[in-house]
Amino acid sequence: MSNERVPLLDPIDRVSEIVFGVLMALSFTGALSVATAGHQEVRTMMFTALGCNLAWGLVDAVMYLIRTATERRRKKMLLMQLQAAHDKTQTRQLIADALPQLFATVVQPATLDALHQELLTVREPTIRLGGKDYAAAFGIFALVVLATFPVVVPFIFVSQIVLALRISNLLAVVTLFIGGYALGRYTSGRPWLSGVAMSGIGVVLLAIIIALGG
Repeated sequence: MSNERVPLLDPIDRVSEIVFGVLMALSFTGALSVATAGHQEVRTMMFTALGCNLAWGLVDAVMYLIRTATERRRKKMLLMQLQAAHDKTQTRQLIADALPQLFATVVQPATLDALHQELLTVREPTIRLGGKDYAAAFGIFALVVLATFPVVVPFIFVSQIVLALRISNLLAVVTLFIGGYALGRYTSGRPWLSGVAMSGIGVVLLAIIIALGG
């Protein structure tokens, strides 16, 4: 038996939550007017950005739990359908529909039949959420909230608003680059190119968010 620890969240989930948190925080700093903003406006912006990410982090965490429970219920229903089915055409279609499309298009009927026999021996999965599920949900919440700090921390330590904003934007772009780099490594692609692409996508998305009043 392998002792390798299975991560609570895969890299795509982790990077997605961090990028989401960064963009949400940037939507507040991007709307800050450097010409008219004073210390009170900056303070309000920071607390608003943090409060927004706290709220959305909680929403994402709850939706993760709902999605997890729904997926388990779907798997349980699939096993029940396979146990009740007696027609090979039906069982093959049920299994093929549950497979990723890449596999479903090439898997042979004999393989589907073998999978059916193996699935009949699988214990019925529990739908109830456990400690790891809640830990993963907390991880999502924490990632969204923590992603706020690279964006707002410069406003705490730098009194010049223009300089603080430039540092904030730079840290945000660096964070997006790191996220893209991590995704590139996960997909065995070109990490540097993925990092640059993620930074560019983040800048474009931020412009759209601000333009829409975000």
